[in-house]
Amino acid sequence: MELEVKILDIDIPKVRETMRQNGGVLVKNEMQENYIHDFPDRRLLSVKGYARIRSVKDISTGKETVFMTTKRLISREVFKKMEEYETIIEDKETGLGIFQALGLELIENIRKSRESYQYKNTLVEIDVNDPSFVPFPYLEVESHSEEELKEVVELLGYTMEDTSALSIYEILASRGIKPESPEGL
Repeated sequence: MELEVKILDIDIPKVRETMRQNGGVLVKNEMQENYIHDFPDRRLLSVKGYARIRSVKDISTGKETVFMTTKRLISREVFKKMEEYETIIEDKETGLGIFQALGLELIENIRKSRESYQYKNTLVEIDVNDPSFVPFPYLEVESHSEEELKEVVELLGYTMEDTSALSIYEILASRGIKPESPEGL
């Protein structure tokens, strides 16, 4: 089970420097295109879930990898706990075709850059979305260990009170930014 928190309005150079100084290793530097799907009756979103095709292009090598994923929120107290199933697929068009054949429809297409650092068994991910969608950079800190997740948050100079387990759509709404997509992602 994945545990995740977000930290908003980050200082990207400071996060990079902190990771490098403490042995964090850059493991991903990529551009992502995320195709979020649900059934016409929104049965996945209604239980805080979704189906996704993610096309990832490695910035340094140009290699493209495509993932098919389903996610569902299990709980959200201090941490966001997600049930996730993911597999690599041959190409984006095949995945999109499978989703369409299953009766899923495209809800949204989200583009962002993601720079990921590995620190111990935790990922520290710097996300920069198209500013018309999310006008501020943020971190996602993902771990399987509550203790290690807290350790990394503090290493970065934050407290758990600085974190959020809300979805990006809920964060945007709390800031008065009207997301054009359905809530729950």
